[in-house]
Amino acid sequence: MSAPTRRLGSLTVSALGYGAMPVSLGRTPAVPHEQAIATVHAALDAGITFLDTADIYAPTWVTMGHNEKIVAEALASWGGDRSSVTIATKGGITRSEGEVWGRDGSAAYLRSALEKSLANLQVDVIDLYYWHRPDRSIRFAEGVEALAALQQEGLIREVGISNANVEEIDVAREVLGEGGLAAVQNQFSPTFFHTSLRELQHCGEHGISFVPWSPLGGTGGGARGLRDRFPQVRQVADAHGVSAQQVVLAWELSLGEHVIPIPGAGRPESIQDSAKAMMLELREEDLTLLGEIIA
Repeated sequence: MSAPTRRLGSLTVSALGYGAMPVSLGRTPAVPHEQAIATVHAALDAGITFLDTADIYAPTWVTMGHNEKIVAEALASWGGDRSSVTIATKGGITRSEGEVWGRDGSAAYLRSALEKSLANLQVDVIDLYYWHRPDRSIRFAEGVEALAALQQEGLIREVGISNANVEEIDVAREVLGEGGLAAVQNQFSPTFFHTSLRELQHCGEHGISFVPWSPLGGTGGGARGLRDRFPQVRQVADAHGVSAQQVVLAWELSLGEHVIPIPGAGRPESIQDSAKAMMLELREEDLTLLGEIIA
């Protein structure tokens, strides 16, 4: 099925993406392999053409790249048009023995991480590559400059940054030049907007895509509690006869043509439901009511 699209730098993607992290990380028990592949297939079959992964999405530190390999395997076994699919991945967070997590934004590390991602995803170029989290041991501009160099080599089509504030967004804009920063991926949802609303608005003012991660509240059960926590969401969902998840995603889409939420899912049924938000038309009174959440 075809779905509404949005621009992301030079790329055209479905208005909603799929965050693949839950099939590799954050679920107990772990998602079975066959279910993981089926979930990616379900996203693609539902019209989602934007898949989001990262090198650190893995069950353990020794299996880094697990999620990227799942995405690659699912795409290879999917019967649709592979050329229509955009893949985003990220680097800059480290995992080492004993599950010690850290950050490394050096040019050498980002190049190494990118090369591993290219191999895991079985591609010659990454459509969208994010610096995953700032490394406070270096100037922010240094990490962005490292990605710019990789882009110039033809290894990255579009550059993004993740978990960035307004000041860091502006540094990236300065380094990359006008139109050079394609996307900013920050946490944003009804339960978590206080540190990202400014960034969402700032991106809109400068033609940068804003990609909310955990748009439904995260893997800790936030999505399941939307109806109970937000009477506005429950009221609109009941009026339209749809899930609370669809309402929240449709509302986030209404916040700007540059907003591209990436709901995660560990089951085919979950991403199939979320994908329907792309077709959900909220009324003006619905948007006013839902706007109370962040007013």
